Formats: sequence, C-alpha cells, structure tokens
Amino acid sequence: MSITENIRSNPRLKAMVLRMLAPRNSMRPRLWVRWFVNPFKHKRGKHTRISRRANMDVMPFNYFEIGAESTIEDFSTVNNGMGAVVIGSNTFIGLSNVIIGPVRIGDDVIFAQNIVASGLNHGYEDIHTPIWRQKCTTAEIVIEDECWIGANVVITAGVTIGKHSVIAGGSVVTKNVPPYTVSVGNPARVVKQYNFDSEKWEKVSNKKNKELVIN
Repeated sequence: MSITENIRSNPRLKAMVLRMLAPRNSMRPRLWVRWFVNPFKHKRGKHTRISRRANMDVMPFNYFEIGAESTIEDFSTVNNGMGAVVIGSNTFIGLSNVIIGPVRIGDDVIFAQNIVASGLNHGYEDIHTPIWRQKCTTAEIVIEDECWIGANVVITAGVTIGKHSVIAGGSVVTKNVPPYTVSVGNPARVVKQYNFDSEKWEKVSNKKNKELVIN
C-alpha cells in the first residue's frame, strides 16, 4: 500500500495530514502549501492570470492545471479537494464562479458570472445522521472546447457539455448536452442545433430534443 493510500484509509492519520495542509473547517491551503508545495505539484501555463481575490482552494493531493492564456476572475472559487480540476488554454472563468472538482474544462471556453459547476454530491440517505457527516460522492463534469456558459448557470455532477455548445443564462444542466447545440431552462433542454448539411443553426422540436444523446 502506498503512502497516499495508507493516509486515505486511516481516518486519524488523514485528519492529521489535512490539519497540516489547511486550518480546521477550511479548504484554503495554508500559506506554506501555497508557496512551497502547489507551485511544484500543479501545472500553470504561460500568461495565465489568476486574480488575487480568487479563492484558489487547491490542495496538493489532487491535481490542478490551468492552460496558457487563461483567466480566473475576482471572487471565483476553485476547489480540488474531492477531485481534480483541469482548465484548458484560452479559457475565461468570469466573476464569482464556483468550480468544485472533479471538473475538466476544455480550451477556448467562456464562463460568464455566478456559475456553479460541482462534481460533488452530499449523501443524505441516513436520516439519523446530519447530511454534512455523510459520505460524499463524485462524478466528473466535462465541458468540451469552445463552449459558452451563461450567467447563473448550475451544472450538476456527471454532466458532459459537448463542443461549441451554448448554455443560456439561468439554466440548470442535469443531463449531457450534445455538441453544437443551444440549451435553455430548468432542467436545460436543447432548443437549437447546428446542421452541418445546411450550415445553419436550426430549431429543435420537443420530439427531437428527447432523441438527442451523446454517444
């Protein structure tokens, strides 16, 4: 058993290590972790810009990467405590976004404001135990290249959003979104799709919407 596996399988040892990495009841890494560990553990591309007022709650025990020419704006939070967070190149993460891993974001993606993308879910089934004490589950969110995610969107765990897709502001994405589509609503549904034969964006009927799936 590796050192990492040994720590994760021993609750007392795991709690002690977490306390060394971050203050109690906090996921913000201690200063020594941010200065002397994360720069060597995580990958940051050239000419990236991460605002000083962004909350980079990234720990060394899970992966974090941001590609070249990408930006994370003020008041956004990136948390890899439960899974890796990978952000591609030329991607813009706007004001006050929350990204909780596992999340993988492609290249040339636009996040507007106040978006939540969380690959984490809390267990709730045991009614005799507070929800915050129950086991969490994770499922990776994948946002492919060239997507535009509008303001106030919520993306739930396990969802894949296909290439060059648009998610309208205020939508709640609970299912996979095919590439080259426009989705709106709560829950989000496809209303337009690009037709490569006609080279036009075309409206999608309710019947066709139900047939759209990602292979």
